[in-house]
Order: sequence, then structure tokens, then C-alpha cells
Amino acid sequence: MESIKYFLRFVSPYKFKIFIAIVLGFVRNAIPMLLPIIMMYIVDNIIGNNEMVVDQKVYLLVVIMLGSFLIYTILRVPVEYYSTYVTQWIGNKILYDIRKNLFEHLQKLSLRFYHEKRSGEVVSRVVHDVEHTKHFVTTGLINLWLDIVAIIIAVAVMLKLNIQLTFVSLLILPFYAVAMRYFFSKFRDLSKQRSKALAEVHAHLSERIQGISVVKSFALEKHEEKVFDNQNTFFHNRALGVVSYEAKTQSIVNTITDIAPLLIIAFGGYQVILGNLTLGALLAFYVYAERIYNPLRRLINSTTHLTQSLAAMDRVVELMKEPYDLQEKADAVQVEKVVGNISFKDVSFQYGNKSESVLKDINIDIRQGETVALVGASGGGKSSFISLIPRFFDVYQGAITIDGIDVRDYSISCLRKQIGMVLQEPVLFSHSIRENIMMGNPKASEQEMIFAAKKALAHDFIENLPEGYDTEIGERGVKLSGGQRQRIAIARLFLKKPQIIILDEATSALDLETEKHVQHSINELSRDRTTIIVAHRLATITHADTIIVMDGGQIVEKGTHEQLMEQKGSYYQLFIIQNLDENSPESETIISKNVS
Repeated sequence: MESIKYFLRFVSPYKFKIFIAIVLGFVRNAIPMLLPIIMMYIVDNIIGNNEMVVDQKVYLLVVIMLGSFLIYTILRVPVEYYSTYVTQWIGNKILYDIRKNLFEHLQKLSLRFYHEKRSGEVVSRVVHDVEHTKHFVTTGLINLWLDIVAIIIAVAVMLKLNIQLTFVSLLILPFYAVAMRYFFSKFRDLSKQRSKALAEVHAHLSERIQGISVVKSFALEKHEEKVFDNQNTFFHNRALGVVSYEAKTQSIVNTITDIAPLLIIAFGGYQVILGNLTLGALLAFYVYAERIYNPLRRLINSTTHLTQSLAAMDRVVELMKEPYDLQEKADAVQVEKVVGNISFKDVSFQYGNKSESVLKDINIDIRQGETVALVGASGGGKSSFISLIPRFFDVYQGAITIDGIDVRDYSISCLRKQIGMVLQEPVLFSHSIRENIMMGNPKASEQEMIFAAKKALAHDFIENLPEGYDTEIGERGVKLSGGQRQRIAIARLFLKKPQIIILDEATSALDLETEKHVQHSINELSRDRTTIIVAHRLATITHADTIIVMDGGQIVEKGTHEQLMEQKGSYYQLFIIQNLDENSPESETIISKNVS
């Protein structure tokens, strides 16, 4: 019930249109209700009327049938069309609103959520589960009620025709209600299990497609076929569980509803023989009874779809209620441009409440226009350090300030507009090169975009592509080399022109000559801007104003290149290993010391 209440807020804006759909549906269902009355009148008052001559009977029959044809040809067609169209329009529009809301919600969730959830599972909820919730609107809020209204009208007319026969025809309803109650709760649980299993298949398939190069390089095709077969079999078994229960429900309910016409024929025939009921009334009664049993049979299918819809709705609402790790204050600070002074004050950080701290008591001041390099072994905390500045995560302890204001006090979008990042593995989208670069500043002109590409030394290779800047680069930029992807990401940075620049091995995939030229352009862009560089190749950061050596989540050394070399500590050892011949006595001593 909680999921339904939450879901109804998406339905509320369309209450009037739902009312229109129900009215149209009522008219649509009412038209066939005329058929039994017409049939009864023709059988009892025309065909069975011995006082009328043949010509009179034919004349009356023609008049009645012409009127009936007019109703069915002129009124039925538009009513049927608009009833169906409006119902489907409402369902699809609500789905549109839900997906829009979900996407906005997903945009606000922190990276922690995406680290813990597989992308295929999230996509399955947004696409597959949301699509299934459509039945809640079209079936649960409209068609279900129309069927119930149709049953009520049919019962009312049947009571008018013959009260005793009506009660006989309704004897099956208690058995029907018991069967529905028995199957409903179990079916909802099975539907949730099926949806979850399908999401697992989506997630597994998504991961394997993204990692297909690994599968092929290790010749794991046969192994992966077996793994996928296990996933597919698991889903298949869950799907069969749903199908089995659905088949049981339909077989039992159809049997119950098929018994009722037999009771009507037996008791009604007996009443006709006794003269208590006309033949036309019996025929009309039988047709009206079918108007009850057909909706009842439809209710089974409706209940099946509705149950699956409710199970999907539970999963969609669960995703909608995923809490935000990062909360923006109501009076969040809005600024057009920051100066770029960054301070870490007693900062500690951990991923989740139970994990070990990856940053411990970090204190560092980075002045506006300063270039700071982070170096150290993998796992030292460098990536965590830079992730806290744009507030991808919040600090566990302490505070990070920009221009003296805690990053948690800034508007999140405003804060991130001041920061430009280029990662070692740049994220590109399966659109054109133009669209990927323009993400740096969607309002930029064509000339500005091309200038940015030239600064990143990307313009020449782009021009040589078949469609130039309009070339589609495939998912994650798979049609480009690693160096080309990095240059497009760097071009995006040049187009954004942020006040704070963060580079995480941004030129690692470039050859030395290209890296030299790109580095020169980045140095130009960095002038008067605060720049933080994560680097493993120490020769590229000797120019930095401050070099920070991190180990075990702590700052172990800090200074200029010259100062750190004089100290002959961790930085000195790393630099010697990277830049001296490995056969030299000094490098051999350092290497053996690190290995031991």
C-alpha cells in the first residue's frame, strides 16, 4: 500500500483525464449491453408474436436493425478509438513523468550508490520495471473499474429480468473471490522474484558487454557462456514459476466461470418449460451472464498484470526513495566565479560507515594559481583526495573549504561548474566528437569548440576522420585510441575554462612528443588557476609549486621538487627508480630496499 500511495502522486495531475477515460469506457461498454435487449425484443415481440403479420414483423425488424447499425457504426467507432487512445495516452504520459523523475533522481545520487549498484540493474528498473507499472494505470485505475461497472449494470438488468435466475448465476462468485484471494499474494511475491532475476540478467549482460575485450583476450567465451546460462536458467525458472501460477489461476477461475452458464441453462430452461420465463428473456439473460463472466475472466488477466505491475512498482519506488548522501542546504552559496584557494582542515574520509579510513588527518592549504601534484603508490589516497573537492563524497571528519567557504555550503551545481577534471580513463559518450567536447560548455560557439580542440592537439586527427567533428565515436569512445580519447577530454577542459583544474594522469596515454605539446597548452590554461595533478610519471610534475607525497591515506612529504630531492625520502626514491638506469648501484640499492 505504501508503494501505491507514493505512486499515486504521479497519477494525481491526470485525474480529470482519467475521469474522461472512464466515462468513454463506460459508454463503450454500455453499447454492447443493448444487444441482449434487442435480441429479447425481436424473439419475444416480433418472431414469437402470432398477432402480427409477416410484413409487420419484417418492417419492425428492419427499423430496429437499422437503428442498431447506426448506433454501432456511427457511435461505437469514435467512442472505441478515443477510449483506447486516452487510456493509453494517460499510461504513457505517467510513464514519461516517472522516467523523467527517476533520471533526475539518479543524477542527484552520489557515486557511492553507483559503486554499490550495477549499472544493468539500475537500467532494468528504469526501463523494464517502469514499463510494467503502466498496467497499474491502464488496468488498475481505468479498465478494472470499467469491468466492475459493466458487471454491476449486467447484474441490475438480470435482476430486472428474473431475480431467482440472477441468484443462481451468482452462486459461483464466492468461489471466484476465494480463488482470487488465494492466488494474489503469492503471485505478487513471484513477480518480484522474476523482476529481480531479470535485473540480474541485465546487469550481468551489461558488464560482460562492457568487458568483452577481457573475455576475448583470455579466451573465456565458453566459460562465460556457462556463467550466462546459469543466470539465464535462474531467470527462466523464476519466469516459469510466474507462468505456472498464472496458468493455475486461469484454469481454476475459467472452470468456475464456465460452470455458471450451465446452471443458467438448466434453471432457465426449467423456468421456460414452466412458463415463468420467455425464451427471449432466457437468451437475453444468458448473454448478460456472459457480460459478467467475461469481465471476471478479464479480471484474472488484469489481476495478473496488476500484480506484476505492483511488484515492479515496489522496485521503482524503492529506487525513488534511495536517500541522497549529499544534501544541499536550502541557503546554499551561489557564486559566479571562485578565486580558487583550497584548504583541507583535519580531513578524514572513509567509504561507508564500516570501511577503514582512506584519508587520515589531511591538512593542506592550496593557494589560488598554485600547481600542486599528488604522488605516491597506488592506494595511497590520491583519488579520494581529488574526489572530495567537487564533493563527489562528503568528508567523514574535518572540512574542505574553497575561498574560506565549506564545500558543503556551496550549491552542488555551482561548485562543480568551478572545477574541471580530466581522468586517466576519460568518460566519453557514444555521440559525435562535437557533442562530447561541447559538454565542457554547451553554450560555446563552433569557433570556441575548435579552438579548444586545437589547444588539446585534437583538431588535426578529428579533421582526418570520415565525418570530422560529426564522427560517432561509439560507446565510451571505443572507436578512438586511448590518446585520442584523452585529447578530447582535455579539449572539453579547455572549453570549460574552470577556475580549479584537476588532472588525474590526464596525459598518460599520449606519446612523449604529443604530451610535451599538450602539457605546454595545459600550463597556459593553468596560469592563474588552481591546478591539482595526480601523477605517476614524476618527470611531468617537477615544475609544480608543491609536491605532496601520499602513503596510507596520509601526507608523508611535502615541498618542491628540489626540496624533496634534498630530503632523500620517499619522493627521492620514487624519482630515482623512474629516472636512473636500473643497473646503477644507487637505483639497485633503492629497489632492493623497497622490495624487502
